[in-house]
Amino acid sequence: MKRTITSVAALALCAGLVWAAARVQDGPQMPKPQKEHEWLQQLVGEWDTEGEILTEPGKPPMTTKGSESGRSIGGFWIVCEHKGDFFGTPFTGILTLGYDPQNKKYLGTWVDSVTSYLWKYEGTVDATGKILTLDTEGPGHEPGKLLKFREVIEVKSKDHKVFTSATEKDGKWLTHLTINCRRKK
Repeated sequence: MKRTITSVAALALCAGLVWAAARVQDGPQMPKPQKEHEWLQQLVGEWDTEGEILTEPGKPPMTTKGSESGRSIGGFWIVCEHKGDFFGTPFTGILTLGYDPQNKKYLGTWVDSVTSYLWKYEGTVDATGKILTLDTEGPGHEPGKLLKFREVIEVKSKDHKVFTSATEKDGKWLTHLTINCRRKK
């Protein structure tokens, strides 16, 4: 009798271990990227950039050229590295963008080689599905004072996107930076 109970217990234990091993092998169900994450994928790739920077009203804009390399992380995030020239100084900037399904907002960051400020973005894509508007705050010309910024990525086509940056003054947005990005062929 003891032998039968021991055999049944051993079989139950083995069956439990086999079931547990199968569950571990299957792994937990990981979330899948949503359509909002998929929107970001069109920003991935290798790009040539040309831009204009307005430094003072009434003066001609400065021009800049560079490149951007964007990659996807798991279909949830993109990381874009921009290299160029900023007022005669070599410049590198890193943009991260993702989507937070819980808050229904795009989130991102920007860091670069000419400032020590970590920019934090929050935004939405418009009804056309072509324009991502990101709001943030960042340093202006007055030390210690943060300004409101609105940065926009507009997808013109699969091979052309435009980035603009504007600051708020007296309730109006003044664009001071425009960068055209064209996909490398």
